[in-house]
Amino acid sequence: MREFSGFMGVIYGSTEWIMRFSTINIIWFLMNVPITFIILSLYLNNFGIEFFLSLLPLLLFIPALFIPSTIAMFATVRDWVMKKDQSSLTKAFFTYMKSDYKKSFLSGLILMSIWLVWIADFYYFSKNDLLRMIFLIVGVILFVYSINFFSLSVHYQMRIKKLIIHTFFVTVGNPVLFFFVLTSNFVLFYLSATEILFLFPLFTGSLSAYLCFAIFYRLTLKMEKKALANNSG
Repeated sequence: MREFSGFMGVIYGSTEWIMRFSTINIIWFLMNVPITFIILSLYLNNFGIEFFLSLLPLLLFIPALFIPSTIAMFATVRDWVMKKDQSSLTKAFFTYMKSDYKKSFLSGLILMSIWLVWIADFYYFSKNDLLRMIFLIVGVILFVYSINFFSLSVHYQMRIKKLIIHTFFVTVGNPVLFFFVLTSNFVLFYLSATEILFLFPLFTGSLSAYLCFAIFYRLTLKMEKKALANNSG
């Protein structure tokens, strides 16, 4: 990375990061165009009777495209957080996507199955106010769980079963991480949907991945240092 000082350094650094976030987000966005098209179609049709029929192609696209590309995006921003050099952003993204595609695909099937159970339960019990509120809370927890799953999957070499268990304990056992992941994503997606529409195709996904992994990594380092201190003491 070329070094500049003073005002030019600030300008160069800013454009460097804008380029990073936009490049990775655009790649991720283009990889998931079929999913975006289906969801928009459902929204424009008010999630009518064809809702469950439209879920059928998503059963393929989510584990085959969305989960592997999102994991690749998290792996790419992990390099930025850990200050690892990348010769090419595009090459790094697709290298990570291809390197463990089978594991990503299987992880996608599991996460998708969990979300499908939640969607079905929420749909059938939504007429009951209490149950609707309970399932909304469960949905929020599941959302944070999914984000944390991506962070753990790119930072640790674990089998899927172990990842699922560890992600659960990280999600329910760390309120600071939970609150940060939830609020940062809420703000990003709210702005992307209502105020700054260009954020979603250009920055939302990569910004979310970077912020969520950065706080996860910082808290992980803190816990590892604490555990090391306790063991040495």
